[in-house]
Amino acid sequence: MATLTPPDPATARRYLPWVVATVMFMETLDATIVNTAIPSMAASLQVTPLSLKAVVASYILSLAVFIPVSGWMADRFGTRRVFFTAVTVFTTASLLCGLSLNPPMLVAARLLQGLGAAMMMPVGRLAIVRTFSKAELLSAMNFVVMPALVGPLLGPTVGGLIVHVVSWRYIFLVNLPVGLVALMLIARYLPEYRAEAPRPLDGVGFALFGSGVALLSWLLEIFGEHRLDFTSASILLLVALGLLAAYAVHASRIHYPLLRLALFRVRTFRVAVLGGFVTRIGMGGMPFLLPLLYQLGLGLPAWQSGLLMMPSAAAAITMKFGTRQILAALGYRRVLTINTVTIGVMIGLFSLVGPATPAALIVLLALAMGFFNSMQFSAMNTLAYADVEGPETSMASTLASSMQQLSMSFGLAAASLVAAWFLDGLPQTDHALVTSALHHAFLVLAVITVASSLYFWRLQADDGAAVSRGGGQGQLVENT
Repeated sequence: MATLTPPDPATARRYLPWVVATVMFMETLDATIVNTAIPSMAASLQVTPLSLKAVVASYILSLAVFIPVSGWMADRFGTRRVFFTAVTVFTTASLLCGLSLNPPMLVAARLLQGLGAAMMMPVGRLAIVRTFSKAELLSAMNFVVMPALVGPLLGPTVGGLIVHVVSWRYIFLVNLPVGLVALMLIARYLPEYRAEAPRPLDGVGFALFGSGVALLSWLLEIFGEHRLDFTSASILLLVALGLLAAYAVHASRIHYPLLRLALFRVRTFRVAVLGGFVTRIGMGGMPFLLPLLYQLGLGLPAWQSGLLMMPSAAAAITMKFGTRQILAALGYRRVLTINTVTIGVMIGLFSLVGPATPAALIVLLALAMGFFNSMQFSAMNTLAYADVEGPETSMASTLASSMQQLSMSFGLAAASLVAAWFLDGLPQTDHALVTSALHHAFLVLAVITVASSLYFWRLQADDGAAVSRGGGQGQLVENT
């Protein structure tokens, strides 16, 4: 890897979005594809499905712990080496998952898989930010963000088909050809960036932040399952928040913190990351609630439920062709405030979906959700880098990725808690009662999403103009 010559700038700009998009698709698909296969995996390994919860949780915990160190790794060892190594680790871990003979082996392999994934997302995003100018950034990020939207929607469907046709082991083994193709693309097209004077690793900060975010992520994973009593959960939550607060104090007192929280002083970064955090709580619960509505509420089989999730993915891909023009015409402030409210309304409209709702209307609503979700992610992800320059980009990428991972955990936890609250005690065979309970859950998520739009009013009219109104160069990636 070290002996290969990095590509010239023109080649990197042309092919880099494809490289990062390929890896992101593999990562986001893997994050959700496992859930569908849990019953089949449990039967094969001769354990209860509940005992395999750690297979899902271990991946998320590993992601949460190691994402913060990815920026330091890229600055110290270079983007090509870290990204190549991360994909190698992820692909190897996928093979080990597929060959696992018992739950401990599977959990260990998933931890390793999460370590590789933790390095892939922020380092890939960093390569994009440093390769493209502000004028080109929106188109490039718009292209790369598609897998983040499509993967979670296709995961349950693809997982169900694989389990139905072949063995659950192929859920992990399908990563092997994708990973090998990604490694070849990385070797040829990924540019090399590293810091001229790498900062020292903040070991104390890594211990404080890593343990705090790991404990918090674990708590969020089990909140909806009632495994812990209220007192124990409250104590552990306070411990997690105390560790994160201790990190914030520690970071303010040293010159080279693991995550530079001072970046939140940049208004566009702060609004994009913190506003996006709350927005993702509402949006992030939909992949959890929709299958419940379709299968438990409407009584549809799993394969039909999966098909109803796919229009959103198609709309998300289509939306990428118009995002730059819309942002250039309306600006980030107007788009994010209006679009966030629109998404909240769309989530609320799912509270009207029932057994008598025509399938065509459900498909149209799913298409609209995918369309506006795509606009939202593109706008939030690019605004975060609008006023971040030079050496700060690696830190910004790491911090944004860490917050995004936490927001995904919060979104799933919120959906799980709300669904559990309204479904508690209801017979799962009574479709009418289940549908009514899920309708209430959609309304709660809708209110959260609409409320998050208030944070985007903090933007000024010309914020992000260097990204959204960059001129003709912004078409570079659109035309590849």
